[in-house]
Amino acid sequence: MNLAIFGATGSVGTSTLDVVARHAGRYRVFALTANESADALLELCQRHRPRYAVLSGLAENADLKGRFGRLGVELLFGAKALEVIAAHPDTEAVMAAIVGAAGLPSTLAAVRAGKRVLLANKEAMVMAGPLVTSAARASGARILPVDSEHNAIFQCFFEGKFVTRVILTASGGPFRATPVESLGTVTPEQACAHPNWVMGRKISVDSATMMNKGLEVIEARWLFDVAPERIEVLIHPQSIVHSLVEYADGSMIAQLSNPDMRVPIAHALAWPERIDSGARSLDLALIKTLSFERPDLNRFPCLALAHAALRAGGTAPAVLNAANEVAVEAFLAGRLAFTGIAGVIAGALDAVPARVADDLHAVMAADGQARRAASARILALAA
Repeated sequence: MNLAIFGATGSVGTSTLDVVARHAGRYRVFALTANESADALLELCQRHRPRYAVLSGLAENADLKGRFGRLGVELLFGAKALEVIAAHPDTEAVMAAIVGAAGLPSTLAAVRAGKRVLLANKEAMVMAGPLVTSAARASGARILPVDSEHNAIFQCFFEGKFVTRVILTASGGPFRATPVESLGTVTPEQACAHPNWVMGRKISVDSATMMNKGLEVIEARWLFDVAPERIEVLIHPQSIVHSLVEYADGSMIAQLSNPDMRVPIAHALAWPERIDSGARSLDLALIKTLSFERPDLNRFPCLALAHAALRAGGTAPAVLNAANEVAVEAFLAGRLAFTGIAGVIAGALDAVPARVADDLHAVMAADGQARRAASARILALAA
C-alpha cells in the first residue's frame, strides 16, 4: 500500500512511521509532508526514501530541492502541493495528521479522490463534516478514524439503528483536580504536561481545556451519523477505556488498550485485518481500578461551547475551531491567560453569525472571520 503521511514530523506521523517500519513490504512510504521543518523532514526522507516530500509552509527553494533530490526525493512546496499528493493516482492511503484547519483542504481532496483516509485531523470533520461525508459517499472513499476515541467507537459500532448512546472518554487532562481559582496562573508548560499521552503542544492545551473533547463530540456526530443528544463525555483518568457504545438492549461495548497512538494507527492501517502495533499489552490485574466521572462544565467551559456550536450548526463549528486555534496560540505565546481561552471563543461565536456551510468557500470564510474576531478580542484584553 502506497501511504502518504501528512504531518509526518508530528507525534501521529512519528507513530505511524514506527508502525510502518514494523511491517516492511506491506506498506510503502510514498510521500511525507511537513509545514516548515525542512531538516526534520529531510531526516525522515533519508530513512524512508519516499517518492515525494512536501514543505507546505515554504515557497520554492532551489537549495532545499537539491538536498532532497540527492536522496531521490522530489520536493514540492506550498499548501496546494498537499492536495496534489492527496489526489495523486499512485497514492492509495493518506494519513491526515496535519493539525488544525490547515489540514482540511488536503483531507477533502483525498476524500474526493476516493482514497483510504486515515483521519487524525479532527478539524476536517468539525469544520466541514457534512461536506466530507457527502464527498466520501460520492467517491467511495473509506474514512478510518485514528483519534483513539473515534477509532474505539469505530471498533464498537455495529448496527447504527440499535445504538442509543456513544460515550467519549476523556482523561481530564492535567487540571482535572486543580482548584478552579488557580487556573488563571497556569503556564503553557503546565498545560502541555499531559498525564497519559505524548502529544503536540496545541492538542495538549486542547486536552487541558477539554476543547479537544468538544471537537471530538462534533467529529463523532458526523463520522457515525449520531444525533448530538446521543453523544456524551465521561472523564476516565486512566485512559484505558477509549470510548463506549451503548445499544438498545442495555449492553455496552468498549475498546480498551494502553494509551499508545500506535494502537489506533495500526488498526486503521490494516483494517479489516489486525497487525502488531508495538504497543505494550494491557494488564488489567495490574491496573486494578477503572474510574469514571462526569465533566464539570464550570471547570471546562470549552466543552459547553463545543456543544453549543454543534447545536447551532452550519458554520458555527468552524468558528469555534478557528477561535480556539487563535486563542491557544496566544496562550502558548504568553499573550492570553489559560482561563481567557474560553472567553475568546465565546466572543467569536457571538460576533460571527452561523451561516449555511454548503461549500468549502463558506466554511473558510467563516474561519477567517472567526480568526479576526478572536484576534481583536485578544488585543482588547491586552490593552
